[in-house]
Amino acid sequence: MPDRKQLINSMREERTIRSFVKRSGRITRAQKAALSDLWPRFGVDWSPRPLDLDGLFGRSAPRVLEIGFGNGESLIEQAAAYPESDFLGIEVHEPGAGHCLLLADQSKLTNLRIALHDAQEVLQWQIPDGSIHRINLYFPDPWPKKRHHKRRILQPDFLESAARKLAPGGSLHIATDWENYALHIDQLLAADPHFRVAERREHSGDNALDRPMTKFEKRGLGKGHRIWDWRLEKISH
Repeated sequence: MPDRKQLINSMREERTIRSFVKRSGRITRAQKAALSDLWPRFGVDWSPRPLDLDGLFGRSAPRVLEIGFGNGESLIEQAAAYPESDFLGIEVHEPGAGHCLLLADQSKLTNLRIALHDAQEVLQWQIPDGSIHRINLYFPDPWPKKRHHKRRILQPDFLESAARKLAPGGSLHIATDWENYALHIDQLLAADPHFRVAERREHSGDNALDRPMTKFEKRGLGKGHRIWDWRLEKISH
């Protein structure tokens, strides 16, 4: 069996196209301190091994995975509103993760953990198959230029991986404010064998599909964008 270093090198060779650009951003002193002081309580370290989710949260409960939680405000809102479920958020930008940790501490949450790593690698390697009840992907980077469309996270391999990680009857929730990305998603789903579209909405920010409003949604609405929401149900084969 390959060791940890060999596994990581193999993953790096396989994944040459990433769906994000890691910007350092401006991190505050409080956010930097949170990444150090609060990480032992809320953080999930990267390792190419499946997580023991019951051990991580200290219980067995429905699990929600959110990919790209931004500054974490909507993730915190959901975790506080649904204490009977456990929430695992993934983000690559340290300022947003630090902000989320501060909010989690202030809210005294016990059902939230976050990972600071590439979401596709966390999904592939750390999330056990069939362990997640719901995956949220809200306002991913649209990569609007045609030459960058290959960087969009929503691709056939992502849908296959998401379906594998979802429990039977699990759901994938998607939202975007870019019309071109919405068309891409519709075309992708029309050919995908892993999910069926249970619900689709187009609206002006006033009819979100079972989710709070996010920072990126507000930004899109400020630009006059429409909003598209999907709820996909995993197809059991």
